[in-house]
Amino acid sequence: MAKEVKTNAMRALDRLGIRYEYNLYDCGEFIDGAHVAALLGQPPEQSFKTLVAAGKSGGHYVFLVPVAEELDLKKAAAAAGEKSVSLIPVKELLPLTGYVRGGVSPLGMKKRFPTLIHRSAADFPRIIISAGRLGAQIFLAPEDLLTAVEGRLADLL
Repeated sequence: MAKEVKTNAMRALDRLGIRYEYNLYDCGEFIDGAHVAALLGQPPEQSFKTLVAAGKSGGHYVFLVPVAEELDLKKAAAAAGEKSVSLIPVKELLPLTGYVRGGVSPLGMKKRFPTLIHRSAADFPRIIISAGRLGAQIFLAPEDLLTAVEGRLADLL
């Protein structure tokens, strides 16, 4: 793999010795995950988007849900043990995570946040997530992602 292809997310997996595959595609600007899955012929239920939310307590959380679905904020709050959660504004993504909209990966963020992945991820031998930049994807086993982010499965839809 060429050095310039590596993202922080890939480096995080490499450090942990976790196997993954990656895919690069042309993407000059933000395209939502459902459109990316359709363009690349990937199952949307197997492709997960990464959302970052703030809890009422002031803590931050990372949620992964299938790209064609919407995060249920009440279920997300309950899963996080918060009274409520709300998605952070797009302008706060880069300073908080180190990633831009459409390129947010649960791996390799500036700081580790509690991470919850929709339980449907366990239905697949591998899932697709952002590799941490626009136009880059990582394919890996959901249990490996759970290990890497010290996350857990939850009902988020």
